[in-house]
Amino acid sequence: MPHVITQSCCSDGSCVYACPVNCIHPTPDEPGFATAEMLYIDPVACVDCGACVSACPVGAIAPDTKLTPAQLPFVELNAAFYPERDGKLPPTSKLAPVAEAPVVHSRPGSPLRVAIVGSGPAAMYAADELLTQRDVEVNVFEKLPTPYGLVRAGVAPDHQSTKRVTTLFDRISQSDGFAFYLNVEVGHHLSHDDLLAHHHAVLYAVGAPNDRRLDIDGIDLPGTATATEMVAWYNGHPEFTDLAVDLSGERVVIVGNGNVALDVARILTTDPDLLADTDIADYALAALRASRVREVVIAARRGPEASAFTLPELIGLVSTCEVVLDAEDRDRVLVALAEETDPLTRNKLEVLSTLGDAGDDSAPGARPRIRLAYHLTPHRVAGEQRVTGIEFTLTGTDQTCELPAGLVLTSIGYRGRPIPGLPFDDAAAVVPNAGGRVVDPATGAAVPGAYVAGWIKRGPTGFIGTNKSCAAETVRSLVADFNDGMLTEPVGSPAALERAVRARCPEVIDRRGWKAIDDAEVARGGGRRPRGKFTSVAELTAAAAAAPEPPLHRRLLAGLRR
Repeated sequence: MPHVITQSCCSDGSCVYACPVNCIHPTPDEPGFATAEMLYIDPVACVDCGACVSACPVGAIAPDTKLTPAQLPFVELNAAFYPERDGKLPPTSKLAPVAEAPVVHSRPGSPLRVAIVGSGPAAMYAADELLTQRDVEVNVFEKLPTPYGLVRAGVAPDHQSTKRVTTLFDRISQSDGFAFYLNVEVGHHLSHDDLLAHHHAVLYAVGAPNDRRLDIDGIDLPGTATATEMVAWYNGHPEFTDLAVDLSGERVVIVGNGNVALDVARILTTDPDLLADTDIADYALAALRASRVREVVIAARRGPEASAFTLPELIGLVSTCEVVLDAEDRDRVLVALAEETDPLTRNKLEVLSTLGDAGDDSAPGARPRIRLAYHLTPHRVAGEQRVTGIEFTLTGTDQTCELPAGLVLTSIGYRGRPIPGLPFDDAAAVVPNAGGRVVDPATGAAVPGAYVAGWIKRGPTGFIGTNKSCAAETVRSLVADFNDGMLTEPVGSPAALERAVRARCPEVIDRRGWKAIDDAEVARGGGRRPRGKFTSVAELTAAAAAAPEPPLHRRLLAGLRR
């Protein structure tokens, strides 16, 4: 009974290290790990020990006999990653030994103090790696009142298993030496130099928060937005609660066909009664209940063989939604399938070849459908006062076509944002670095005390768990610099940092305040939903302020540590 990795795989890699027979690949030390769409279990080598199940932070692994109907395609998908071996078992030697955390060379009375800016997966994995050592203090600064970045505000509400990784992050945040400074914006309340005055190093894990924008006429008309903004809106991100989302038209067009585009299309076409059991924002659920959308078109510039979505996401989409193709696009899929040699791309094309025919859309179904469309290059957004449609040119031709639409979303990628005081590579939209050390591009010299991890380090690639190995590399660089005496001793004490933060941001939220928010949101879920989210800064800070005072002995211990 082999175990199977399913579509909710986050590529964390913990399962690789837990497996005693080396049957999960690619491993973090193999070249294909950074670009793999998921990890795969070898059904021949698997010994059914279940170690991977316990190690997986998002519950993505199960025995093949306990899969849901929607997960059954992953049995073949896992097996297809491995070559035919005529029944012979593969070598069982450990090819991916667990990498030891870097050892911090302690100094009497001077623990290693690190500020981490951002609180998403890269930040939390970096904190975890640092806090495996004694005499390390980590302060995490986040501009929002809540932590965990895109896990909270970017993962679709119907993908609750993926959000389980927050259980791991909560455990990390309870570690000795860890502190949250939520609702504090670095660059506004505190500067880079302020942080360096109180820490040996500052590690930025701020992601790639800017959307790449289409430069076409009409793109700023009311009724246009980005898919990322849409995701933040239905996830209750405080900065996007007022996004103007008009679902009164019968068609929505999404330009770009990556995983985020599929997520948005799926949410727009899912029965709201099913979403009612998730942590979707209440106002978004109400808007979806009133929606008149009958079709979501996902438009791509290139052909089906170049589809940007991953195979697991495609399988998940077609198993839960009505997904169709036009006749011309079906022909393109069949032609590409006949010529394609790459196994992964062939798998995608094979799934696409099974989709229904768009045909005559005059008779709508019970639920809105999703139409995948190819060879469409956006030319202009139509409309005068607001969006009425979008005009495309057929890629490689002078022909044009216009799709009427009440809402046009773009989903064409992300860009990092410059960090005040640090160099920035505008072309790659990342902070220039070597192994996570920020470097001056003019000289190649390291910028003392400055480090990066996650998308601001490597660009917007990979999945939640990909940040684990990325953060580990940065932490190794940081610890090596500390051990070699290359980091300046902080002049400010922890107590001075606390006073400075509270003076500049009285509504700072610590981990006690975050726990109060978390408990209150879970209680609002009423046992039916994972949580009922607060969606404004005012609500969140009020919930945090209701946190009970810690016991006297804990306050005394905290004072002694300062």
